[in-house]
Amino acid sequence: MVERDCCAPEDFYSTTNQRTEIRYGGGWHTVGKQRMDACIVIENGSAWCRKLRDVKAGDAVVVGMRGIRVIPESKERDRHGFAFMSNEISSERQVETAVSQTASLMQQMRAEGKTVVVVAGPVVVHTGGVKPLGALIRGGFVDALLCGNALAVHDIEAALLGTSLGVRMQDGRLEEHGHRNHMRAINAIYHAGGIRGAVESGRLQSGIMYECVKANVPFVLAGSLRDDGPLPDTITDMNKAQDAYNEHAHGAGLVLCLSSMLHSIATGNMLPGWVKTVCVDINPAVATKLSDRGTGQAVGVVTDVGLFLDHLAKKLVPGHE
Repeated sequence: MVERDCCAPEDFYSTTNQRTEIRYGGGWHTVGKQRMDACIVIENGSAWCRKLRDVKAGDAVVVGMRGIRVIPESKERDRHGFAFMSNEISSERQVETAVSQTASLMQQMRAEGKTVVVVAGPVVVHTGGVKPLGALIRGGFVDALLCGNALAVHDIEAALLGTSLGVRMQDGRLEEHGHRNHMRAINAIYHAGGIRGAVESGRLQSGIMYECVKANVPFVLAGSLRDDGPLPDTITDMNKAQDAYNEHAHGAGLVLCLSSMLHSIATGNMLPGWVKTVCVDINPAVATKLSDRGTGQAVGVVTDVGLFLDHLAKKLVPGHE
């Protein structure tokens, strides 16, 4: 029994991301809201994962190792239908094959009524991924977007000023005084009262964030120490940002991680081990780290994220060129 908020018993059981059952009241009970690095709390006859910071005085927390069984996921079973998933991470894999299998998986999720969550970094903007990701959002293939302040800032900078980090999107040349463009973009959103306000007022008329607002796709912007601004929509309280991420990640059928080591690993730590996860990055070390940090189900696709998104949109969205 917890005696003080945030203070579990010394020998509390710390969860994995695999299916877990506990023996309680003469029977086995499946633990709900499965995730790694949590306590198991018994409440009203049910067992739930709960983060250490969320345990309260009076909570009944599982201790020790007895009466607990973990049921690992079978990678071979889960990956049988996806040839590109048979080897974890490889830069030799054909992008077209990976795209085709990911597209099939996204179509399957939609057919089964499961959600697709996209976790994205600002590289999506820098590599020309705005248009294809926007098409996927518009086409109903994205159910939530999780990202940092930076992706939104540079997406809005590109939409309002035609640059990303001061570099012209059209020809790749530096814009004169372009170093201030991201700050101008942030200022414009403050003037509009937020991203939704900028869309509704007509100030913001294109881009990833625009498409999210127009399609009513929820987005979470999680702040960090290095953020400029940040945007008024950015959540700067890390606990609240984690909770907001977790709300969308936990019901996902597929998580697509696009060129963000920080946000990919953070989201991976929230996922049960049976949630399909595809990590796209030009750096193979990103997918390796994601897997090493506990998200063993993650499959790495080593390629340019802009190229990947363009091919994916062509597979899924009629008329995308």
